[in-house]
Amino acid sequence: MYRQLLFVLSLVVVLSLMGKAPAQDTDVLIRNPDIGMPVIDGVIDEPWSYATEQEIGNTVAGSTPSNSADCSGTWQALWSYDYIYALVVVNDEKLNNDSGSSSKWNDDSVEFYIDGDNSKGTTCDENDHQYTCRWNNNEVEEPSAIHNGEPSIVGFEYAVTTTGTGYIYEARIPWTSIMGEAPLAGQLIGIEVFINDDDDGGDRDSQIAWFGTDGNGWQDPSLWATALLVAGNKAGAPEPADGSIHPDTWATLRWVAGPTAVSHDVYMGTDYDAVTNATTDSEEFRGNQTLNYVVVGFPGFPYPEGLIPGTTYYWRVDEINAEGTVYQGVVWRFSIPPKTAYAPDPADGAEFVGPEVILNWTAGYGAKLHHVYLSDNWADVEASATAAYKGARGLATFSAGTLAQEKVYYWRIDEFDGIGTYQGDIWNFTTPGAVGNAKPTNAATGVQMTTTLTWTPASTATSHQVYFGTDKDAVRNATTASSEYKGSKALGNESYDPGQLDWYSSYYWRVDAVYATNTVQGPVWSFTTADFLLIDDFESYTDNDADGEAIWQTWVDGYGIADNGAQVGYLMPPYAEQAAVHSGIQAMPLIYENVNGVSNSEATLSLTTTRDWTAEGVGQLSLWFQGGSTNAANPMYVAVSNSSGSPAIVTNDDPEAALSRQWTEWIIPLQDFSDQGINLGNVNKIAIGLGSKGGASSDGSGKVIIDDIRLYRP
Repeated sequence: MYRQLLFVLSLVVVLSLMGKAPAQDTDVLIRNPDIGMPVIDGVIDEPWSYATEQEIGNTVAGSTPSNSADCSGTWQALWSYDYIYALVVVNDEKLNNDSGSSSKWNDDSVEFYIDGDNSKGTTCDENDHQYTCRWNNNEVEEPSAIHNGEPSIVGFEYAVTTTGTGYIYEARIPWTSIMGEAPLAGQLIGIEVFINDDDDGGDRDSQIAWFGTDGNGWQDPSLWATALLVAGNKAGAPEPADGSIHPDTWATLRWVAGPTAVSHDVYMGTDYDAVTNATTDSEEFRGNQTLNYVVVGFPGFPYPEGLIPGTTYYWRVDEINAEGTVYQGVVWRFSIPPKTAYAPDPADGAEFVGPEVILNWTAGYGAKLHHVYLSDNWADVEASATAAYKGARGLATFSAGTLAQEKVYYWRIDEFDGIGTYQGDIWNFTTPGAVGNAKPTNAATGVQMTTTLTWTPASTATSHQVYFGTDKDAVRNATTASSEYKGSKALGNESYDPGQLDWYSSYYWRVDAVYATNTVQGPVWSFTTADFLLIDDFESYTDNDADGEAIWQTWVDGYGIADNGAQVGYLMPPYAEQAAVHSGIQAMPLIYENVNGVSNSEATLSLTTTRDWTAEGVGQLSLWFQGGSTNAANPMYVAVSNSSGSPAIVTNDDPEAALSRQWTEWIIPLQDFSDQGINLGNVNKIAIGLGSKGGASSDGSGKVIIDDIRLYRP
């Protein structure tokens, strides 16, 4: 059942290697905002307010659009030291996609061009790249690199959302895919934007451009505009790079200064919050200076005894201009490698590892030799038993030989740096045929207090034994005589219900494979229960409406209801929102149409679980929402009902909540519902709506996205 015609968008991006640009007049400024960069989700969030809108309206091919609704648009751009960002808002009342991937310009699409070195050549040379991507039945396709091949698309990201008047396209492109390195503030680039319009299928009817008036601009960079990259006032381009591992115990921290900065306040520490909130009176303050670098971990400088292996350091640079205005910097981080081995390959807990596996790891800081332990017996590896010791290696790799099928293997690397030996963690992996596919997944968090554990059986086992508890070592060492033993499970019954679990607690479990002559002990898995009761996270819905699994079959909207203008989900699969989500991979799109006499739009969920809103001492309802600047400002509300009686309605305090372009948490005290007569011990329904039930007359339409509806303790 298809619920919506999805729109197709193709993007052509011509990029070139960036170098020093010749002096030229500048047609447009592209800013590096001071508040962070946009999220690539097809939603116009706050950083875009720092970018100037540019109108697109010069007809360069085909017929002139009949009006602005037929084909028009605006574009904006931002940049950071890692990416250039593009936003194109298209007005198009008839959207088509029928030309195939090789002729995307004949469909409704956007073409975005960049000449990275602004060389203004008359033909596309080896420095120019052209990307093509489109929205095809809601499937994100890999862009094709028309001019210079696949290396051009490394790291390319984009998202598309549809609107009542057309569509929004948002993308970011790494500078490394454009020119192989970060840009400099003040550089010039060439830039151009086209929109293609196909009104009736077949070939395109119109092509409009922002800057040029020549239809040959798709292959002639000399016809593109010149843009200037304007720096924000914050420090940027940190070295070591943010999130990197720095391979020494001293470092020179560098950054690109803001264009108005005359001095820099430097902060550094090992606590993220402390560095974030530090002032010049804090111990994390490392001084004010005019240079844009500082040495750390060396005598006479901060951390004179050296940076500590295995430690993550956080640092921040505030820029100060001549008037004394302080622009607080973002917090960057880098880590010093630990003395112990890390980053195992296969990864800890890996499943179905081939029997000819070669073990690899990243050497600990200063390691000269690597002592290898490997066994299918955890105790032997833990005790450094002779049977598990495989000798010392000069390189961080070890060929394990041919391993047995249907086994759990444990391994450990002890590092020797010429002075001491540093015992490593014990990692594990399984070979094909072993017990696996744990649900909840190993190390999962936010697991509900009522959950059933499942697994896939070992290939030739006759049964399985289950162990479960709150102590990891007790579960690992348990036998059938231990309290952690929960019984035997016959083949075909690979599940265990542990009953009601505790709030926000860690649990451990293992499944042993039982054979005719022996038992193979499984790895210890873990999970942590949630600190909330779940109403809906929207992850369970599918596009299988034949079996009643679609989101709009559980959340009832206004279909067939004259006074309800709500539509839950999209008209065509995937029905749930999969681009703009707060967490997980799905959220609920709630489209409201309070027009033509309809003044209220509401979606309702009948609760089958989590009906007791007094359990575990919960006292707050939390939900996350994201709207858009093009939405009508209709009041947003939540209504809660028992099986009889009137619902209790709570309206969002912000009358323009639906216009929020960022994910926003709405917290409602449950007392607000009980004060209106609701029995919180047996809640029957919850509804989310926009319109007159929120307490004000409403007119207009829009879309909000809802995610992560939960109950929390106060």
